[in-house]
Amino acid sequence: MAASPGRVGVPTWIFVPAAAGAAFVLLPLAAIVLRTPWSRFLDLLVSPAATEALLLSLRTSGTSTLLCVGFGVPMALVLARTSFRGQGVLRSLVLLPLVLPPVVGGIALLYTFGRRGLLGETFEVLGLQVAFSTTAVVMAQTFVALPFLVVSLEGALRTAGQKYEVVAATLGAGPTTVFRRVTLPLVLPGLVSGAVLAFARALGEFGATITFAGSLQGVTRTLPLEIYLRRETDAQAAVALSLVLVMVAILVIGFARQGRSSL
Repeated sequence: MAASPGRVGVPTWIFVPAAAGAAFVLLPLAAIVLRTPWSRFLDLLVSPAATEALLLSLRTSGTSTLLCVGFGVPMALVLARTSFRGQGVLRSLVLLPLVLPPVVGGIALLYTFGRRGLLGETFEVLGLQVAFSTTAVVMAQTFVALPFLVVSLEGALRTAGQKYEVVAATLGAGPTTVFRRVTLPLVLPGLVSGAVLAFARALGEFGATITFAGSLQGVTRTLPLEIYLRRETDAQAAVALSLVLVMVAILVIGFARQGRSSL
């Protein structure tokens, strides 16, 4: 394939597997659109159970994303800007939820914060019940989504390098000032990207949520759980609600791309 001046061309054969991969992703989404019962779509969308589940998903996903930013930014900074013994092992453990089955993550959370968990009895004494509550939903979402932000931001930090931070430190800026005035603005696109990935992952979380938080309507039943339950009784409703989740995810990614392009 011809290349424009100053750019390397792409081999023609590359377009074949690229098109196949795109079709593999897009065809299932097209199938959802084609199978959506449009005559019932609005009624299903405004039904109390669906509305409650969607609002709960958005609220808990937003909260868990804030927690991911609060925990993930320091974690990524430590991994990217320091060196210590066991750092590789620590990084592997931090990223473990990326490959860990969500149900296993839910069981781990349950045996840590449940009534008979490592910390559960302490919470019981304090009058706090974490498992099978909205708090448990947020914790499950944060557990599975946090590595997405850490990976994205650590990569941005390593790509940006430290030359501007070194210059700022040479001019007398303290570590906190350098972090606030130089590092964060420099990696802001990576932080936005990581936060969006974390939000999207939290929005679609199912396994850890149902294991650790259960499925209580209005309390822990997020939209993925509602879709799963509807699949057993009303397949068309499940398809319609799945389309809603897809649309929300597309909007989130679209806003993120627009935000990054304006940075």
